[in-house]
Amino acid sequence: MIIKKLSLYNFKNHSEKKFEFSPQINCFVGNNGVGKTNILDALHYLSVGKSFLGNTDLNNIKTDEDFFTLDAEIQNEDSEDIIRITQPKEAKKIIRKNDKSYDRLADHIGYLPSVMISPYDSNLISDSGESRRKFLDAMISQTDSEYLFDLIQYQKTIQQRNALLKYFAKNRTWDKDSLEIYDDPITRFGTRIFNKRKEFVEQLNPIVQNFYHIISGGKEMVSVIYESHLLEDSFENLLKESLEKDRMLTYTSKGIHKDDLLFEMDHILIKKIGSQGQQKSFLISLKLAQMSLVKELTNKTPILLLDDIFDKLDDTRVAQLIELVNKESFGQIFITDTHRERTESVVKKINEESVIFDV
Repeated sequence: MIIKKLSLYNFKNHSEKKFEFSPQINCFVGNNGVGKTNILDALHYLSVGKSFLGNTDLNNIKTDEDFFTLDAEIQNEDSEDIIRITQPKEAKKIIRKNDKSYDRLADHIGYLPSVMISPYDSNLISDSGESRRKFLDAMISQTDSEYLFDLIQYQKTIQQRNALLKYFAKNRTWDKDSLEIYDDPITRFGTRIFNKRKEFVEQLNPIVQNFYHIISGGKEMVSVIYESHLLEDSFENLLKESLEKDRMLTYTSKGIHKDDLLFEMDHILIKKIGSQGQQKSFLISLKLAQMSLVKELTNKTPILLLDDIFDKLDDTRVAQLIELVNKESFGQIFITDTHRERTESVVKKINEESVIFDV
């Protein structure tokens, strides 16, 4: 999968921008605040239909404008596809592939897989389990459309169960039979999600360990461990045993919506003992493992988005990273940086087909 052309209209701070990309390495250089990261975000939109920064769609419309549009020409094996994303202020977002609108955003996920490495990745280590669950869900969703469907249905059912628990508490009433209506769909969707998460992490962990060994020189052992209530008991039993607790708390306390990923170094959480350099190396290893596994499971090569990578690693480490992904045939790479000379000195040595855009 290669993005050949990209056009931005009224997207964030860009009124209009057009790019023709190299199939290898593409760099966006310019001072801070000119909108380099916004271009990467546009590429992320093409992949998953939303901002990687967590912005709402309407917040990505340029100030005082009524819409934004992203147009891209994508080389897809034997054919070329046109992807257009339009977000008007007064209507819902539309994603079109070759002039045909998707009925659901979920149908687009996985068409153009991507991996982002950015300064915000440190949140995966420092934040709560919710950010790691979202990361895990995003990885699997790019490889399995049924997983995304199950996840959406599970979340809807949990919201309905929680709303009923709150209704009971507010009105000082209780109807166990009404609540048990949700047990079957929660168990069905949740168990499928659990099995796929468990299998995915089992596949991911050794790949992370291998990349960390390459990047760090093998001084420490790292691990990605899946933590879930379902490792202890079946979903049916968890719901029964936590019923009284859920009644008191007015929400569903056990289930895959409480899952987490544990990032460990030498059997201790990396956030407790890992230096900044070790944590950066781990996160890069995690993202490269994501690329490798998505490629293996989908037979599609994800695009790699490297945001502000030079400010997080020294030039030697950056050169090693880019050389590694280039050698591994990870596909098209997009990089942002503030110094053109530094970017040229690194990427031109690795690949002569690289293109540098001044933003």
